[in-house]
Amino acid sequence: MPRENSETIHIRKCTADEAGLLMPRLIGIFDAARAYMRKNGNMTQWTGGYPSEKVIMEDILAGHFHLVCRGPDGEVAGCFCFRPSPEPNYSVIEGGQWLDDGPYWVVHRLASDGSLRNVGETVLGWCMERCGNLRVDTHADNATMLSLLERLGFERCGTIYVEDGTPRTAFQKVLR
Repeated sequence: MPRENSETIHIRKCTADEAGLLMPRLIGIFDAARAYMRKNGNMTQWTGGYPSEKVIMEDILAGHFHLVCRGPDGEVAGCFCFRPSPEPNYSVIEGGQWLDDGPYWVVHRLASDGSLRNVGETVLGWCMERCGNLRVDTHADNATMLSLLERLGFERCGTIYVEDGTPRTAFQKVLR
């Protein structure tokens, strides 16, 4: 599938009414992202069926799940969770510290089917425009995300641990 320009990207909230219809597409996007990770050496992130339909539905029902589409009425090509603090997994950070203790927003489960270019950059820029203080974590083997975060000016803050006890590299960017 040819990759399109980032100008065609439109971000919108996923509604509970469309969740059931979209769920197979969302699972397909996460499958594509997982396959990309494996192809690029990230063999252990998003294993065991994560994120599950239950996790995705919880994000949708909470009003935090967003869709990345080709234009305002276009096909869904990506998705992510964008929610306000506090993030329980961020209460303890090792090997560093957060840039500040103020209110922040978090991006989780950013995924793309690979058909649109610059999805990560567009999503993180969109989120920063809305909050000005953004925290993100990623697996140490996720070279694509690590590179993107550093290129966009996110600062490496330390290591946090997710629910299953595995470590993630934590980043933050604050507009001052």
